[in-house]
Amino acid sequence: QVQLVESGGGLVQAGGSLRLSCAASGSIGSINAMGWYRQAPGKQRELVATITSVGSTSYADSVKDRFTISRDNAKNTVSLQMWSLLPEDTAVYYCRARITPEGTRNEYYYWGQGTQVTVSS
Repeated sequence: QVQLVESGGGLVQAGGSLRLSCAASGSIGSINAMGWYRQAPGKQRELVATITSVGSTSYADSVKDRFTISRDNAKNTVSLQMWSLLPEDTAVYYCRARITPEGTRNEYYYWGQGTQVTVSS
């Protein structure tokens, strides 16, 4: 059983910062790409940032130069540091990882349960 658990969401004023973390646990063979997605009320879930197993990153245009994604392969964690937050960043943020469970050769996408980020104006 593989699990992703996010933490670090909350309420912050516009211009503030937050750091989200996501930890993968369970019977993990290897972790490939990891990423953060978000879903605002009434909108579709969208990609925020991704990072490969060797540290290559990509960002949505709306968060470039404000958010930084990083990972710790030894701890099976991925983080999202968010600066200069805007009210439009308000959403539930989800962690996703492509993982090969122990004892298999197949990759699967796993999602966390989500953490709420609310930015007040």
